[in-house]
Amino acid sequence: MTTRKNIPALAVLVALSVASDGAFAEDANTLRFGLYAVLYHAEASNVSGPFTPSGLNADVPNVETLYFAYLRRITTNVFIELAGGLPPDTDTVGKGPATVGSVPYNGVVLGHVKWLSPTLLVNYKFFDETHAWRPYLGVGVNYTHFYDRETTVAGNAVLGGPTSISQTDSWGPAASVGISWQPKQHWEVITSFNWARVKSDLSLDTAGVVRTTQVSFRPTAFVFAMGYSF
Repeated sequence: MTTRKNIPALAVLVALSVASDGAFAEDANTLRFGLYAVLYHAEASNVSGPFTPSGLNADVPNVETLYFAYLRRITTNVFIELAGGLPPDTDTVGKGPATVGSVPYNGVVLGHVKWLSPTLLVNYKFFDETHAWRPYLGVGVNYTHFYDRETTVAGNAVLGGPTSISQTDSWGPAASVGISWQPKQHWEVITSFNWARVKSDLSLDTAGVVRTTQVSFRPTAFVFAMGYSF
């Protein structure tokens, strides 16, 4: 599993990219903008804690959001990519019994959260720049920060009152496979399939009654974007 110990090595690669050979000074930088289609593949342990019925779990619907990235060329084939997306407002939906007491639960939106999830990748592009079509592979590290966490009226009813949420940040491995097409100088069109591993501990505090769960995501994302090199 990727940890903070891996970050200095990636930082060195970024520094090397800034000092890349003068032969690649032209069009050494690329900006990309497009669309992320994110499939969460979320799994969570059942919620545990005082006065908690058994079998309470949750799911996260898939989302779409804007994608943007900055790439720096090191060599003809090696690129550093810092990718991210516009933080989406993500629902948390109840999964489990139809009701908790008399309160509807299964399929009900219990809360909302936003997440900021930059990913740093080292990409290898096959072929050289004389080819318009260039497949590529990337590996790196993902950081995910959760914020603006809140429960809905339905979530508060299930939990027994107004509830505050805390959620830990996540570091994990990431990978990408894609293909770029350069229809003309400076411009490219790309599509890629991306994967990361995200794990977070979540606590729910309802008037001092604390309930916990651990959420694991194996998000995959399809990216469709245009890039401009300069």
